[in-house]
Amino acid sequence: MEQKINLDRIEQAAELFGSFDENMKLIEREYGVSLIFRDSELKITGDDAEAVDKAARTVRSLITLVGGGETLNEQNIRYCMNMVAEDSEEKVIKLAGDCICITSKGKPIKPKTVGQRTYCDNIKQNTITIGVGPAGTGKTYLAVAMAVSAFRAQEVNRIILTRPAVEAGEKLGFLPGDLQQKVDPYLRPLYDALFDMLGAETYQRYVERGNIEVAPLAYMRGRTLDDSFIILDEAQNTTNEQMKMFLTRLGFNSKMVITGDVTQIDLPDGKRSGLKDAVRILRGVNDIAIFRFTEKDVVRHRLVQDIIKAYEKADRPK
Repeated sequence: MEQKINLDRIEQAAELFGSFDENMKLIEREYGVSLIFRDSELKITGDDAEAVDKAARTVRSLITLVGGGETLNEQNIRYCMNMVAEDSEEKVIKLAGDCICITSKGKPIKPKTVGQRTYCDNIKQNTITIGVGPAGTGKTYLAVAMAVSAFRAQEVNRIILTRPAVEAGEKLGFLPGDLQQKVDPYLRPLYDALFDMLGAETYQRYVERGNIEVAPLAYMRGRTLDDSFIILDEAQNTTNEQMKMFLTRLGFNSKMVITGDVTQIDLPDGKRSGLKDAVRILRGVNDIAIFRFTEKDVVRHRLVQDIIKAYEKADRPK
């Protein structure tokens, strides 16, 4: 069985193949086919007609990404393979060339899956967005990127990042230092995302001006947050009362993004997760979007997807 794909631009072929043809070797291994490039034509051959067809569809999806300025890596190649397996590869075009913002080092931040693209669209189109899903799906990082983008465009005057100070199954004891030093370990992932996008010096300057605030959830009580982009991270560790308190801080010309993973709740036994209740109570409320990520949206190491699937399978009722 054989299919041919014309590659008329040599730079397109170079990006498609990758260093030492690593991208094509990955496709050959996954589908059990052979890829040969000669005279601007890519020939895909194999004994299984279905495998040859899937390989060809994957290559065409990758060409779409390359044409949109994407750099290919194992993550987006495997994602294209998954989309082909679901007969959904036409959705890949949504990912090509779409940039949320630029990091301090000049790297563009883009959605890497269709789920991430939909999540970012929800944030743009709604006042409150709740993003629920497993680790590695970019819930927090993309929310911070959207916040930085809105701030740079002067759509908001402040970025406020918060999360509940709940220990992840460990007792950290009496940490040394003042109050800020005590809560910093809980907020570190938020700092990391901001440092990446703004650079440490710019971040510090905005903090001193009051344009950026990173604080524990308890600091939000009694405030009204106008002209702000507010992100509540690790929301699965809020109580019902904390979640209601946070939601009612919303002021004029503000956006809220709430992120969390309901499979990683660290609250004491008997305490209900405010995130779980919020998803149930707020479903169907106008101008509030609820988006659920799946393991397909994981953009960390391939094994993270497999780990999430394995745990989901183990947790299913026997």
